[in-house]
Amino acid sequence: MKNLENKVAIVTGAGRGIGREIALLLAKEGAKVVVNDLGGGPDGEGNDTKVADEVVAEIKAAGGEAVGNYDSVAEYESAGKIVQQAIDSFGQLDIVVNNAGILRDRILHRMTEAEFDAVIAVHLKGSFNMTRQAAPIFKEQKSGRFINFTSTSGLIGNFGQANYAAAKMGIWGLTKSTALDMSRYHVTANAIAPFAWSRLIGTIPTNDESEQARVEKMKQMSPAHIAPVVAFLASEQASDVTGQIFGVRGKEIVLFSQPRPVRSVYNAEGWSVESIDKIKSSLQNSFTPLEVTKDVFPYEPLV
Repeated sequence: MKNLENKVAIVTGAGRGIGREIALLLAKEGAKVVVNDLGGGPDGEGNDTKVADEVVAEIKAAGGEAVGNYDSVAEYESAGKIVQQAIDSFGQLDIVVNNAGILRDRILHRMTEAEFDAVIAVHLKGSFNMTRQAAPIFKEQKSGRFINFTSTSGLIGNFGQANYAAAKMGIWGLTKSTALDMSRYHVTANAIAPFAWSRLIGTIPTNDESEQARVEKMKQMSPAHIAPVVAFLASEQASDVTGQIFGVRGKEIVLFSQPRPVRSVYNAEGWSVESIDKIKSSLQNSFTPLEVTKDVFPYEPLV
């Protein structure tokens, strides 16, 4: 028996890249899949239904079951339509993979409000919309899997991505809250920070040798490396895995830490600017360095 036999999954942003590989593998593992993709460009502009349709055709050609969906996750009512299509098409819903995303990179002091809002709307609001629309179904049936996509852009840091980083850190907060709120109903929620070459990564500027080297490393990591981790988290084997952050970097799986206190100081008389300044050095020893992702993962991808 396949690992996801008799399960129904929604994969958002499933027309290309990571989402496409996830949809194909979930179908191969026996799931019936709603392939959601607006068919827009990396910046979210445009619409092309054939992007989702081609993945549906590929799944069907391999003997699986799938339907295409072209609604935007950024709109709450549209997210409800995606969930309803799963019910109408396959009679149930068991897995939601919140993968849809766009990029509008810009250094902070030049980023427009529209650029910030657009990225938040698709990534963070979109993940909430899908989660909120599916949660009552999962609560009622006392089972379900939410698999969300965060990023080291938020977990660690990257230049020129204040909108994306804020959205991805927000998604982690949403994931943890979902795991807590839904645990009593045997529903799990986990997050994945993917390292993989995709059309979104293809927008990274390569103005100097270090950026060119970074992009070449990314090209070694296929979106197909991400899909097995998603399939595992969607399966019954992962029923006791929830509230976690996994990184997938080529053939390496990383478990990320979560914020916890590392040091504290106490003053019985209360604090002032001067007294805090006096003990500053004792805290600085435990400060987190101002790093970007490539500083934390400087080694070659394990592919």
